[in-house]
Amino acid sequence: MKQYILNDFALDNDSLKLGETIFHNANGYLGVRGSFEEGYPEGYDSVRGTYINGFYDFAAMPQAEKLYGLIEEKQTMLNVADTQGIVLWVDGERFSLFEGTVLDRTRCLDMEAGVTTREILWRSPSGRTVRISVKRMASFWLLPLFLAEYRVEAVDFSGEIRLCSSHRGDVRNYFDPKDPRVAGEAFRHLLVEKTEWEGDVSYITSVTSKSGLRAVSAVRNRLQAEHVQKTAVRTEDTVEERFSFPLKEKETAVLYKYTILCDSIRSGDVRGEAAKRMEQALSVDVEELYRRQREYLAGFWKNCAVEVEGDRDLNEALHYNMYQLIQSAGRDPYCNIAAKGLSGEGYEGHYFWDTEMYLQPFFILNEREISKNLIRNRYSILEHAKENARLLGHKKGAAFPWRTIMGKECSGYFPSGSAQYHISGDIAYAVVSYYLATRDLDLLEESGAEILLETARLWMDMGNYYQGKFHINAVTGPDEYTCLVNNNYYTNALAQHNLRWACKAVGLLEEAHRAGRVLEKTGITEKELEEFAQAAEAMYLPYDEELGINPQDDSFLQKAVWDIASIREEEKPLLLHYHPMYLYRYQICKQADTVLAHFILEDAQDLETIRRSFAYYEKVTTHDSSLSTCIYSIVAAKLGDMEKACRYFGESAKLDLFNTHKNTKDGIHTANMGGTYMAVVYGFGGLRIKESGLYLHPRIPGQWTAYRFRFRYEDAVAEVSVDKSGCTISLLEGNPKEIHVYGRECRLEAEREIRVTQ
Repeated sequence: MKQYILNDFALDNDSLKLGETIFHNANGYLGVRGSFEEGYPEGYDSVRGTYINGFYDFAAMPQAEKLYGLIEEKQTMLNVADTQGIVLWVDGERFSLFEGTVLDRTRCLDMEAGVTTREILWRSPSGRTVRISVKRMASFWLLPLFLAEYRVEAVDFSGEIRLCSSHRGDVRNYFDPKDPRVAGEAFRHLLVEKTEWEGDVSYITSVTSKSGLRAVSAVRNRLQAEHVQKTAVRTEDTVEERFSFPLKEKETAVLYKYTILCDSIRSGDVRGEAAKRMEQALSVDVEELYRRQREYLAGFWKNCAVEVEGDRDLNEALHYNMYQLIQSAGRDPYCNIAAKGLSGEGYEGHYFWDTEMYLQPFFILNEREISKNLIRNRYSILEHAKENARLLGHKKGAAFPWRTIMGKECSGYFPSGSAQYHISGDIAYAVVSYYLATRDLDLLEESGAEILLETARLWMDMGNYYQGKFHINAVTGPDEYTCLVNNNYYTNALAQHNLRWACKAVGLLEEAHRAGRVLEKTGITEKELEEFAQAAEAMYLPYDEELGINPQDDSFLQKAVWDIASIREEEKPLLLHYHPMYLYRYQICKQADTVLAHFILEDAQDLETIRRSFAYYEKVTTHDSSLSTCIYSIVAAKLGDMEKACRYFGESAKLDLFNTHKNTKDGIHTANMGGTYMAVVYGFGGLRIKESGLYLHPRIPGQWTAYRFRFRYEDAVAEVSVDKSGCTISLLEGNPKEIHVYGRECRLEAEREIRVTQ
């Protein structure tokens, strides 16, 4: 059973917010934090939020010094209508975990059923005992649907029960001016336009303050109880339904609360769409809704089956992380994957390079339709990326924004934001990775090749030749403690890959007689393609002869080394305790940078250079970013250091479920979760998909007894099982494949397992 059960939990502010994140419900379109339906007493802090992926408003981001091109307006993901509220009175006493006596309480995330549950046995101050069971679901079958099932059992009394179900449009986003990872200002972004009833359904139509987008929330309450008295109250921004009924000892009453959320990004008639979707939800029996949820997830777990034997906690954390990936990923080209998924407001719902480098690998190997939509989302903002390039001074090419929702840059601090040009190379890299795994010429023709060409044009406009080499100056790599440098190794290596594949993509389409669209759309010339190839060949990749490593950039090795062992725990993360300029003067890395390049572009350097670089950067990396330890795990596994690989993997896998960074209350770390998957499949499994084919080099940590994973490659589905003596590869679907295992060529065929020992 893939379940996470919490039998007891504290009721302090941080624990409450942590529970809201851990037990949130989402389906890629909507997300609802796991707040208590009844709320918390005054004085308690909550991030009580409901979100629609890609739904945003604009917010001012004034610059103290108004230099040309600095961003002064951002987008922010909005907390939309609050439909979580269900308040219970037992013979006139209001239920609260903070009053009376809690005899038992349990929270559970069932990752096979796709629901969260809360079970409470509560004795009121006057001695009446009720059993309360709450089940919540964000439907994978009907994406606009969030369903709450609220059960009340009178355990040892007969009396009056009252329930109040609320539908509130007066909502705001969470803010904390002391934390740069969440919004720093209070502002009401969503304004209620209308509240209304139609039949038994309440509707709230809201409009954003600046972006002009509309959201409609619809709520329908269905109560299974006898002798019910019902009243309804409607104000300018709130609708409440109140139910009163008798309940005999041992009897149970059930309230089913249906919420539908729709938005004007996806529908021209939002109110009509909400009514239609509510009708669709109500046309299906509740048990059928649960069955379809379970059916969807059965397919998901079958596709991406990953199991680790020998470490129960690690296996549980791994399953939790993979489940959050399917909860977080947008299902259409109108949205992407936010840094916190749909679990909270950290980073204001912005999309980063996380998608391409940490999340796409999972979806490319398991859920291709989602992967394609993520690429289509980037393509949908290509014109904004071109405009951004012009703003930055480039005459051609596309510079994708460092952080965004609808396509415009949201980074206010450009040295560690807009200067991270590598995001354009990251997006190009994901296009290529998708193609190599699928050989899908359709997507390459539709959007992929154009992305590759426009990003390649950017590198040509950015770079210049010096002493016969192509240099790219004034950029920031993945390491945000080292900003605005020349020739960041990671950036240059990605640019080289991007330039080469821009040429190859055109060649592939020409061979298939399908290049007409992209040639006409981009106006690319033979001369440009030749220039791409020449720049790639001449790309400068920093190398230090004395150390035998790739310096992170031209100046990195000139700086003083900061002794990481001297950093106190209360000083971490450094970005919250030291001025950026202070950090920039030291050899200190927030996260994997050159080491990441050695993973994704391993053929650019020989193994010994990678080994020496890993050892060097390990000594100066704080791992203040959640994106770091998973990459160190992967490269350590490649180098055969299984002790380090396993240690780094454990730090990555358990980050959210065990709250090791103490900030999961703001939302999950989706990129790290994708990195956890990569650490198993690419790290321990040694999977690589290259132009020359598929490669596997499985290794197993000493603490594990076995592990297995599945993945898709071209038209095939394969399973790899690894134990102490070797590995077994099976073809579950598709045509035979020539693959490489431990450097040996093997033919993978149906009904014939490959057993290979290292």
